[in-house]
Amino acid sequence: MIVFLGLAIVASTLALVSMYFLIGRQPSLPSRATLTLKVGGELPELDPTDVVSYLSVRRPPTVRTIVETLRKARADSRVSGVLLRPTGFSTPYWAKVQEIRDAVLDFRASGKPVYAYLEYGGQQEYYLASAADKVFLMPSSPLDVKGVATLQLFLRGTLDLIGVFPDLHHVGDYKTAVNQFTEKGYTPAHKAMDVSLNGSLFDALVRGIAEGRRKTLGEVRALIDDGPFLPEAAVQAGLVDDLGYEDEARSAIREATGGKNDDRDIEDHDYARVSAESLGLNRGPRIGVIYASGTITGGRSGFDPINGSTVGSDTIIEHIREARKDRSLKALVLRIDSPGGSAPASDAIWHELMLAKAERDNRPLVASMSDLAASGGYYLAMAADAIVAQPSTLTGSIGIFGGKFVSSGLYGKLGASIDSTSHGRFAEMESPARRFTPEEVKKFQQQLQAFYDRFIEKVAESRGRTPAEIHAIAQGRVWTGQQAYQNGLVDALGGLDRAVALAKERADIDPDSDVELVPFPPRRSFYEAFSEQWGGELGISQWIAARLTTSERDLLRAIRGPWAAFLSGEMLALMPYVLAY
Repeated sequence: MIVFLGLAIVASTLALVSMYFLIGRQPSLPSRATLTLKVGGELPELDPTDVVSYLSVRRPPTVRTIVETLRKARADSRVSGVLLRPTGFSTPYWAKVQEIRDAVLDFRASGKPVYAYLEYGGQQEYYLASAADKVFLMPSSPLDVKGVATLQLFLRGTLDLIGVFPDLHHVGDYKTAVNQFTEKGYTPAHKAMDVSLNGSLFDALVRGIAEGRRKTLGEVRALIDDGPFLPEAAVQAGLVDDLGYEDEARSAIREATGGKNDDRDIEDHDYARVSAESLGLNRGPRIGVIYASGTITGGRSGFDPINGSTVGSDTIIEHIREARKDRSLKALVLRIDSPGGSAPASDAIWHELMLAKAERDNRPLVASMSDLAASGGYYLAMAADAIVAQPSTLTGSIGIFGGKFVSSGLYGKLGASIDSTSHGRFAEMESPARRFTPEEVKKFQQQLQAFYDRFIEKVAESRGRTPAEIHAIAQGRVWTGQQAYQNGLVDALGGLDRAVALAKERADIDPDSDVELVPFPPRRSFYEAFSEQWGGELGISQWIAARLTTSERDLLRAIRGPWAAFLSGEMLALMPYVLAY
């Protein structure tokens, strides 16, 4: 039996390795091909870590691989055009979609056409498609463009019902992460913040559609108020160019590029195997890109089936130190996609980034914000010489909160009780059996205020402002990237490529030269992926997460909250959770 199992494992491993090398071969392209680019899903920042995804021909693309695919296609004379296929997004945020949209516009600047085909005319999908030369909508699909809405779930009534008291405290009138548990509805400050965020996101949607469809802002606002649209009405309104199916959209772009119906197309998952280096890209001076993607925690990075990836301070500090030691790196870019998290962990990572920046004659460090770079995420960005965000990035949330849930009422409903023995005046401060005493509240609030004050001082130093000026735009308030640019919290608008351009400028690299981007963490080897998948909890967590729908994860995340990822009593620099946009 043991011999049989050993032979089976060896045979399976050899088969997987063979698949890996077969998949790794570059495809052959005809002299003229249309690239079909499918974009959808959660748009992760980093490659999946499970073995199946590692070996799969259809590996879920990251934001960067999609952008790189368009960069390669622009430089590749064999690619005559792109058929863009937005397939449905499962993210409530807009910045990553915005970054891909920018890459589509950059591809179009080469003179090659982009046609978009929508099998489902969802709002984010249409926003991306509006960057194309022409938009085709399936004849049976409505165009679901109707505006931007925010849903906030408040659980105070539920907690009262089950006998749990949220003894939570915060610094900053707009630090509303606790409101989900302490309130039964919007507070005035919370409502004002969401109205402002919605307005900024709506303006970005309107601007994008107006530019793509060559309409005025007023015309687009009026059209959105009339949405959603039946397919024929979408054509009449000038929001789409034609109704048809994918083969008809493909025939149209072939005709536009002078191709023939028997020309061979190439799918994005096949084209991903064409190396950038073979097209003269990703060569030149080396720039390190350090990824901080997920909720910030102490210890090692991991994966939570409800809350997703976590950025462990120990893990990312190791990667920062690797980048520090690499003398070939001319500059560093910090790519942030994080709602924040543990305040102490954020501070530890910030300190390591400051050391990395100071080393090698003040090597430039530029921050690039993805969907989220709020609270602890913004804390990390403070270490950078310059900060870049997309107009729809959610950032700011400069504030702090913490506390506990008092569950003695719930235990009482179940016929249980909690008793205790302790020595020390504040030994039972974190006890779930009772609320904080007035003295304990004072002690805890002092801790929160002290961290908030340090946060404000560091932001002020980073941004060249006074603490009073930063406090006026802080207090836990979340801003879009556009708003943050206007109030001085970020320096430029754009995606990772814009951040790289700033890094090149600060490192005295020729702006017209290409660079090699070196990711941290580096892409995992097959052995590392195989070992972690079958030797730890990560693979199980991802397996569980894959079997939850987006709505199920959203609801569980809202109910469960972030607490399981942090230590008892830990202060949190975390933005409020939004159920949906």
